[in-house]
This record gives sequence, C-alpha cells and structure tokens, in this order.
Amino acid sequence: MSDSGTIWLPEGASSIAPEFDALFYFVFWVSVVIFVGVVATMLYFAYKYRRKNPSERPEPVEENTAVEVSWVVIPTILVLIVFTWGFQTYVNMGTSSPEAYEIRVEGYQWGWDFEYPNGVETVNELHVPKDRPVRLTMTSQDVIHSFFIPAFRAHYSVLPNRRTTMWFEPTEEGTYTAYCNEYCGTQHAQMLADVHVHPQDEFEDRLAEAGEPVDLPLPELGARLHEQRCQQCHSIDGSDGVGPTFAGLFGRDRPLQDGRTVEADEDYIRNMIIAPTEMVVEGYPEGVMPSFANLDEREIEGLIEYIKTLDEEE
Repeated sequence: MSDSGTIWLPEGASSIAPEFDALFYFVFWVSVVIFVGVVATMLYFAYKYRRKNPSERPEPVEENTAVEVSWVVIPTILVLIVFTWGFQTYVNMGTSSPEAYEIRVEGYQWGWDFEYPNGVETVNELHVPKDRPVRLTMTSQDVIHSFFIPAFRAHYSVLPNRRTTMWFEPTEEGTYTAYCNEYCGTQHAQMLADVHVHPQDEFEDRLAEAGEPVDLPLPELGARLHEQRCQQCHSIDGSDGVGPTFAGLFGRDRPLQDGRTVEADEDYIRNMIIAPTEMVVEGYPEGVMPSFANLDEREIEGLIEYIKTLDEEE
C-alpha cells in the first residue's frame, strides 16, 4: 500500500476513487478561488471607499448590469457542472457489474461477519481480489451500522431487517481499514475490519487460509472467537470492562440485577450468548450486549470450553 494520500483524502485504491477525487478537488479549488476573490474584493473596497473625513458623503452607486448578470450566470453554471458530474459519479457508484464477486456482510455490536460464495466465513477480515468488481450484500443483526472503506471511497448504511448493497473494484494490493460510520453504541470506535486485497491468482488460496478450519479443537475455536468477537467487552485476565471478565467465570455464582443468583454453568453461558438480556449480571448495564444467536452450535460449544480452561488456569 502506497502513501499517495493527501491531507484531504486517503490513498485512492479503487476504480471509482479517481473520479470521486476529481470532483472533490474541483469543488475544493473553485471554492478556494471564490473565497479568495470575495475576501480580496471586500478588502479592496473597504480601503478604496473608506470615509476620509466625518463630513464626507458617498456618491450614489448606479447599477451595473454586467456585474449583476455575472453573479447569477457564473454560479448557475458551476452548480450545473457539479450536479451533472456528481450525478454521473453517483450512478457509477451505485451500478455494479453483473459479474461482480458477491460477499454477504452482517454487522453487529461490534464487529463484522463476511460470508463468501465458497462457504468460507471470516470475522472482521474482508478478503477481496484485485481488479475485479466486488458487491457486498449487507444487513445488521441489531442496530443501524454503516460500512465505510475510505481508500475505496465506498460507503453505505447497514440496516436491520433489510438488505443493502454497495460495490467497489480494488486496484491496489494491500491491507486497508473498514469502519462503522454510524454511531452504534459504546464500542463503536472499535468496530473495525481489515480489508485485504489479493492478486486474483492468489485470492482463493489466501481466502481458504483465512477461514475457520472445521477441525479446530473446541478450546482453540473458542479462543479465536473471543479474540474476534468478545475481547472488546470481556477480558481474560480478571480486569473489568464493559462486561464481566471471563477469568474464573465457569462454575461461580453470579448475582443478577433481578435479585437472583445463578451458577455460571454450561446452560448459563449458552443463554448469555444467545439471549443476554434475560440474565443481566448485577453492576453491569442492561441492553449493551447483543445476541450472538447467529453462532452455530460448535462455535457456542467452543466458547464454553474456552471459558472452562480460563477457570482451570485461575
């Protein structure tokens, strides 16, 4: 990844970036010229027509048709240029190739799941081929999110119970960052994903390496899931966070907000993963943890077995 970005825009690494950037800089420099011209004229007039003594009275100012026409015609032309150029860019950004590589995206508090046509799934890592259109079909598991890759000039809302799409064509190999661009809760700023652009002839192999091995032992699978989905809120060293630590959790009594006390056994952990609002731990905010009902049975078992090992180590 090169350092070809500017103070105004990051590196452009997609096919739409040059068109997007050209429009931005056209508006920027026209605005600079107009601003400098207005300020310079204002200062010149303030000096030229200043009152030289208290008794001076200004001469009546007659209208100037050329000036009046120019300040109507010139802005109108500029607005039409920007509208036409911007509308064409908007259409190009919204119209993807029918042969685009399709990836399903699911946002949740606070991470991203990516599912590829070959069945591979990745978490917080998007893998795409270089010089090939990619279309993302996106939905949200909970609240409104927004998927934004600055280097690709690609940005679109991710909504619950709806499918939205956006597309881009990467033109530079490297690793870029995708952000959630819609405030979605306490860990919004940590809702990031790495976007890896691979050569087309290496893409399938690199994607296979990034996916979850089916035969990964349960505790290792749980450790990986914790790193990908849970570590922002649940520590493994006993320190407090948005949610309780996983260290020493299994087999302990947990006081709940409703006054009950329950044992943190397998059923309790499973329930907290699938329906966390049913048993909120005392001292922690309600409604912060999202449901992870989209995890399959083996992934849930992996988290349970991983939490058991933390208890044993303590």
